[in-house]
Amino acid sequence: MRDYLQTAKEFVYEEDAVGVVEIILILVVLISLVIIFKEQLTNLVQAILSKITKQSNSI
Repeated sequence: MRDYLQTAKEFVYEEDAVGVVEIILILVVLISLVIIFKEQLTNLVQAILSKITKQSNSI
């Protein structure tokens, strides 16, 4: 019974590390996408802010 509890504890701790690795991989993918599409994202944000500014002046 003691070995079973020890094995269960090790399994739980092992699963926590998998969650950390998944989060790191997701962050790497997101950062890579931002780097790849940096120019397009910059143009999009500038266009949106420009439109907001123009429409706020008419109010």
